[in-house]
Amino acid sequence: MPDFLTAEDVETLPKTTTASHPEVHTDVLVIGAGPTGLACAIEAQKLGLRVIVVDKGCLVNSLFHYPANMVFFTTPELLEIGDIPFTTALQKPTREEALEYYRKVAEHYHVDIRQYEWVKTVMGEDGDFSIAAADRAGRPHDYRTRKVIVSTGYYDLANQLGLPGEDRPKVSHYYAEAHPYYDTDVLVIGGKNSAAIAALDLWRHGARVTLVHRESRLHHHIKYWIKPDLENRIKNGEIEAYFDSHVQEIGIDHVVIVTPRGPVRLKNDFVLALIGYHPDYDFLRSMGIELSEEQCRPVCDPVSLESNVPGIYVAGVIVAGSRTNEIFIENGRFHGKQIAADLKLKLQPES
Repeated sequence: MPDFLTAEDVETLPKTTTASHPEVHTDVLVIGAGPTGLACAIEAQKLGLRVIVVDKGCLVNSLFHYPANMVFFTTPELLEIGDIPFTTALQKPTREEALEYYRKVAEHYHVDIRQYEWVKTVMGEDGDFSIAAADRAGRPHDYRTRKVIVSTGYYDLANQLGLPGEDRPKVSHYYAEAHPYYDTDVLVIGGKNSAAIAALDLWRHGARVTLVHRESRLHHHIKYWIKPDLENRIKNGEIEAYFDSHVQEIGIDHVVIVTPRGPVRLKNDFVLALIGYHPDYDFLRSMGIELSEEQCRPVCDPVSLESNVPGIYVAGVIVAGSRTNEIFIENGRFHGKQIAADLKLKLQPES
């Protein structure tokens, strides 16, 4: 027998184009490994269903990208999922404590999480969906599932200013920590919690901070212990603030702000455009999910959270559409139980 294959031999071999990435079958596939996605997976597993969670980033990716020293506004019990207690050193949990908690929960329930896989398409129909994903190396990963739960959040897609210079390297729509901005001129755009926290943190770590906001005052949603702190810094001239104003241009070493008194040109090293985020509406539409005209809310049953596409459920903040301040971990974590109750009626574990 020869130790090589002829062209005729190759033609007779079975086709194995998918051998390197065989299709994986499951009962439920959850898109998004945030706290709500994890809660959905856990509740479905409790029914005896096979569950896979796919995320284009790491476990609780949005929380990982929160500011390094962030402290949650809520108490730990309101972040709990899967009936696992969340204990913290202080009254309010830190980002680090939350990351550790969700790792422990995932380990406890042996959740099958496929990190760093980006779901590209969801095709098929109720009971038989085909999902195509790709990892960071571009390698395909194919799944076949009976039900789909979409819990993709909104933090990955930042609202844009639509200004000249927004694509400059010095501009960011996220804030991690203050140290890189020491002894620099930083413009913070926004008037809600993210902007307020960043402005104060930057000032306390030696940055020269200017805040610009379209409204006449700071937003009333800013947490009660943060708002007066920032207002006092502005009153004392420690943080410069322009209200009823907007940025017109972002230059290499300057910015131009339009104020009620006319345009102002400021020396500038960095711009933090902390003006909010939005769900991936295009991805939702690609699956056939209808969105409301004004607020882009997915059309879904308010109890089961099944969308207008049979077999596809929505969970977490995307349920609120553009009203992203309506759903947080505190209430989104219960979506898993709502969906599981419907799965229990419609889906029996396959042997």
